[in-house]
Amino acid sequence: MFYRKAVKEIHAAVTVCIITLTLIFSAASSPAEAAQAKTPAQQEVEKYSLKELNTTKEGQMALYNYYREAMGVNSDPNKNARLRSIMTTLINAVGKVDPTVNTLPYVYFVNNNTSLNAFCSLGHVVSVNSGTFDSIINEDELAVIIGHEMGHGQKDHPYKGTKATQQKVLLANIGATIAGAVVGSGASILTDLTTGILLNQSIAHGTKSQEKEADSLAFDYMLNTNYNPGACAAIWQRFIDLSGTAIQSKSEMFFNPSDHPNNLARRDKYVQKLYEYSGKKVTVKEISRTTVNEKEVTRTMLVVNGKDFMETAAANGMSSAERSYFILGNLAVAYHRGYNKSAAYVNGGTVYLGQQPIITPVSGEDSAQAIADKLNALK
Repeated sequence: MFYRKAVKEIHAAVTVCIITLTLIFSAASSPAEAAQAKTPAQQEVEKYSLKELNTTKEGQMALYNYYREAMGVNSDPNKNARLRSIMTTLINAVGKVDPTVNTLPYVYFVNNNTSLNAFCSLGHVVSVNSGTFDSIINEDELAVIIGHEMGHGQKDHPYKGTKATQQKVLLANIGATIAGAVVGSGASILTDLTTGILLNQSIAHGTKSQEKEADSLAFDYMLNTNYNPGACAAIWQRFIDLSGTAIQSKSEMFFNPSDHPNNLARRDKYVQKLYEYSGKKVTVKEISRTTVNEKEVTRTMLVVNGKDFMETAAANGMSSAERSYFILGNLAVAYHRGYNKSAAYVNGGTVYLGQQPIITPVSGEDSAQAIADKLNALK
């Protein structure tokens, strides 16, 4: 097992080295030409150590400008307004869990990449791909994605990962130099490798344990907002609907490299958290999962006090399964706050428990009153 792990790490190091060297030499055939091709933003980043990039305002802004130049800045007013609103809410939520968030306030921007991804780098720089806003319409699910990345930032995962990757890449570079694959001064290669690592960090993520920690923190952050915590499970159901339960999806899914937990496991972990948050009163169970036209189709059942409550219908751009996790989130909040002590009722076509809205029925579901009556019989 140790041998397989060592081979895997060496392979990863060589792969990153190849990617980095491609970045370095794609526009120049010699170290001298590469140095001349450096932009002011890249030169500014190279003035700072990794620690300075991670902990100082000057280093943070150097990174911020570097990423903006390298990835492009998307000026779409709607996407920027959505990101600003979510970041403002989450920064406040993170502060309730971890006051150190104010030590180096986050900076953020929407980049021009059209795939579904987001990242948090050294120095609390957050960027969300433009394509993410096109793929994920629901604000709560976007908050889960960004909250996960901020979890990485709060636990210093980018710094730890960059430092470890830098060491591996430098070792791989030494091997390449010995083999005659790299020609040039060691100092130039060192700085180029460092900035190359920083750029590639935007599509790389942490270890399995770091991913699990970031997942858990995203849930904690959501609980300190008015967002629906069921979105934590719902977003993973959405990925399952789009790409299946496999570890590696068809698109560039955020925070899901091939050696990390699969979509199904991450969804179910959040379902367990919601079950516990509700006082072990409500959950969702999977009835079936089939493949139709190369896509997963999942049927789920909401369960209250161990008894089947209802199967939801698809609506609002969500599959029935994805929507069931939002309703689970509403129920979990209601039970956590003790609203189940009073009778469920209908107001304006929506079923409520106390002050908490639970579900607004859509075509294919029972009437609001019928749902309220069944909830009262089970709760």
